[in-house]
Amino acid sequence: MKTALISGASGQDGAYLAGLLLEKGYRVYGASRDAQSCSFSNLHHLGIRKQVKTVSLAINDFRSVLQVLQGTEPDEVYNLAGQSSVGLSFEQPVETLESISAAALNFLEAIRFTGRDIRFYNAGSSECFGDTSGSKADEETPFRPRSPYAVAKASAHWIVANYREAYDLFACTGILFNHESPLRPERFVTGKIIAAACRIAAGSTELLQLGNMDIRRDWGWAPEYVEAMHLMLQQETPQDYVIATGTSRYLEEFVALAFEAVGLDWQDHVVSDPTLLRPADIREGCGNPGKAEREMGWKARFALEDVVREMIRAGRDNSTLVQN
Repeated sequence: MKTALISGASGQDGAYLAGLLLEKGYRVYGASRDAQSCSFSNLHHLGIRKQVKTVSLAINDFRSVLQVLQGTEPDEVYNLAGQSSVGLSFEQPVETLESISAAALNFLEAIRFTGRDIRFYNAGSSECFGDTSGSKADEETPFRPRSPYAVAKASAHWIVANYREAYDLFACTGILFNHESPLRPERFVTGKIIAAACRIAAGSTELLQLGNMDIRRDWGWAPEYVEAMHLMLQQETPQDYVIATGTSRYLEEFVALAFEAVGLDWQDHVVSDPTLLRPADIREGCGNPGKAEREMGWKARFALEDVVREMIRAGRDNSTLVQN
């Protein structure tokens, strides 16, 4: 039986990954800053909370990371924790950098210190590429980060690459484009759209306020993307992979699909709010997942229509709406 440690197990990706690994027969440890006070609501939502062993872990504290590694003795570590909001990173740049890049460094140095054969997955981000300007970013595309969040993710990416090359660690980064699910909280624009559409369809008279709807993103289905995370750590040699659908769509399309799914015209219920515009934003992001398909056999199956349909289906049942 393999053992996996997931930092950020309370989030969307951490919960789906925990479920996947349990299905594969893993012993799973889910880490949170304070495991005793964390509700792990997403694990409860998926019905796997009792199967996941929870541990407290401060990712920006090297001693805490080392102690947890020594106590759990994992074969695989998935680093999914850290500040995850691009918008919030403009307001909290220091915390963002520390919780992403310093955390990756702590894990890698702790793994090196233990001397154990631990495989390490780092959660990268398509935000590192900046605006792809109509092209599809792959593993060789230069980084042009446009937010503190993206800068932090780019830094963590190169820290992982350095440890892989300098110390021969099995460490890799998954450069994931946007991926959604019913576990996406309302602080993310997709979760905000789905929740508002469902409330309005149920009788709410609110107006959904959004910023720039002219942006394009490559949206996928989160349960599929965690499969790619696991596959990366099963390869013979550690490599970085872009994980995406290969198709970008306008945010306005996402909005239209969501309201259409509940029988409404989005233009009657959505207004533009200039205060929600970011200091710097990416007009278009699109990925080329060709390497992942060639080398790992991974390919996205869900298109945007499928993603929105499943999120609305869950969102219309208030009991399935999960807020972290």
